[in-house]
Parts: sequence; C-alpha cells; structure tokens
Amino acid sequence: MAEIAYQTVNFHFKVDFNFDAQDTTDIRFQSVAGLDSTLDTETIKEGGENRFEHVLPVRRKYGPLTLKRGLLKPDDSKLSKWLKKAFDDEAVEPIQSVNIALLDEQHNTLMHWTINNVWPRSWKIGELNAEQGAVLIETLELNYNRLLFNN
Repeated sequence: MAEIAYQTVNFHFKVDFNFDAQDTTDIRFQSVAGLDSTLDTETIKEGGENRFEHVLPVRRKYGPLTLKRGLLKPDDSKLSKWLKKAFDDEAVEPIQSVNIALLDEQHNTLMHWTINNVWPRSWKIGELNAEQGAVLIETLELNYNRLLFNN
C-alpha cells in the first residue's frame, strides 16, 4: 500500500535566536510571517526584436520577518534586551543566524529555515485597551539578508 503524504500544519513551531540553549523564553511566538524570497528582474530590449522583451533575474530580496508574541519584560527576555539596546541605545548588533523550525506532534523538526544577518527594523506594542481582557501583543519586524530552506 502506498504511503499517504499529508499536508503540513502550521501551528507548532519555534524560533531560535541562539541566545542560550537552556532558556526557552524567546522561542515561543504567536505567529511568524515573512519567510519569503523574491527575485528582482531587469528588462532588456533587444535591437531589431519588437515582439518581446527579455526579463532576467538579477538579485534576491528577503523579508522582513514579522514575529508576534505576548509582551515580556526586558528582564525576562534576552530578545527584549537586544531590542531595547537597539532602539533605546541606538546600538544595533546583528544576530548571525536565527532558526525557525516547524515541529511535529513529538516536537521533532519537520523542516526549518535559517535567516542570516538579522537586525531589528521595528518593535511595536499592541493597543492598551481597558475594555478588553486580551493579551498585550508585541510585534517585532526584523530585517535579514539571506533565507535558507533546510529539510
């Protein structure tokens, strides 16, 4: 009997900033978006050929990566300390690589992505609203220079 391939679900994942292997505070996020790669193109018109233009790939563009999670105090999170240093002290220190892993039911990695040369673009805190009892969400927007897909 042939093995049936099921589509992968997207709700069990972790984001590893490689701060501390023992500390799992900064691997939990509500959502991750922006794992995308786009090829820029250049159009070349050929002399004497008026029926079409040549379109050639020239360079890749990535991201930005958008992460959302419940707000943590900087004393509780190395990631929040890194963001605070970048935005309060204007000391941007890129992280060499960040790994995003899609996990199965047993917490084993099904596939993962590595992004390189990561630095913060924005750090947003959700709306403070006395009429709702929702978790206060922080949104991180990170720039990166390369996306590698690993399975």
